[in-house]
Amino acid sequence: MKQAKYSFVILILTLLCSQLSAQTGIHKLLKKASTMKDSMVVKGVDRRYIDIPDQPWQIMLRGNISQTVVSMKTNGSVLDEEYDNDTRLVTRPTQKIGLKVGYRGCGFGYMVNVGGDKGTRLTLGATSKKYSLNVRFHSFENTHPDLDMKSDLFDEEDMEEMKKVVLIDPIKVNTILADGYFLFNSKKFSYAAAYKQSVIQKRSAGSLIAGGMFNYTHINYAADSNGDLIFFMHGLGRVKLWQGSLGLGYAYNWVPCKGLLVNVMAMPMLTFVNKLKAYVYETNIPEMMEDPTFLKFVNYEIGYDEYDEWYYENVKIKYLGSETFNSGASVGFDGRVSLTYNFGRYFLNVYGQFNNIRYHHNSSNGYLNDWFVNSSFGIRL
Repeated sequence: MKQAKYSFVILILTLLCSQLSAQTGIHKLLKKASTMKDSMVVKGVDRRYIDIPDQPWQIMLRGNISQTVVSMKTNGSVLDEEYDNDTRLVTRPTQKIGLKVGYRGCGFGYMVNVGGDKGTRLTLGATSKKYSLNVRFHSFENTHPDLDMKSDLFDEEDMEEMKKVVLIDPIKVNTILADGYFLFNSKKFSYAAAYKQSVIQKRSAGSLIAGGMFNYTHINYAADSNGDLIFFMHGLGRVKLWQGSLGLGYAYNWVPCKGLLVNVMAMPMLTFVNKLKAYVYETNIPEMMEDPTFLKFVNYEIGYDEYDEWYYENVKIKYLGSETFNSGASVGFDGRVSLTYNFGRYFLNVYGQFNNIRYHHNSSNGYLNDWFVNSSFGIRL
């Protein structure tokens, strides 16, 4: 019995020693990694232009205002009348708040909505003196698309009513945007000083920048209640976009006085991977157009309330399949502006970004415009 008790005690002590040893090993590994990261930040930098703070951590309280505009243009005919349709999915400018934690240019941030369309934003980033990699995940729902249809089939009053449409089933949009930059003048110019606040730009300097961008966008409005929208989009109910772009641009850090930094970056981009996967649906809209109720509505014999009740009771969609297309090369743009003020261990930052991405497929074409403005108050630890 005593032997069993001693064995148990020895086992517990062995496990504790192993745990302490493992923790010590992990601590040494983390310390070695942080030392390596610190040396990478300092190596090759002209300290007359770029200052490296002693505190490696940044804790930031962030606010965000953003808007995404997805434009889908198409044309066709209804009741022998030609139409041009420009459907714009415009989110209300959304307000988000969140936190970001960074270490020597590597960071993680998360934001939640406090106003505007429903959605979330998650950001990941890693920056050294020569490169920057960033990934942003954004999702939102839209119930009030901006419909702009040009046709003799609809008069001005009809068009005004279309602009008031509120969808029962929202249009869901998910985007993943990843970008990376390489700096040709990393000795004197710092991207991290303007957008990560992990270092401080002391003197004005600029740099030629090579960049790459990947975009994935999923737009989904495939629901029975959206049968009319799907019909006008030639059966398109879901769209997935994969795009890869390369560009060459210029960025400049202007330091008008101690602690203040203004950055401007502009980069035209050539999209060489432009793949679109279209999910096609069949609707019973053509059959509904032959129904007496629809003809009464067209001839102003019944109002919108009666028509809507009939429409939602009868409209149906049916999934037919999907097909993948290559849209070919297109030209886009990536632009950024940043304002930073450093005072002691604290800093304030405001920066904005604009991305324009274009696509086309048969008689449909469109673009994705995505812009945001971030504001931060942070401390270095």
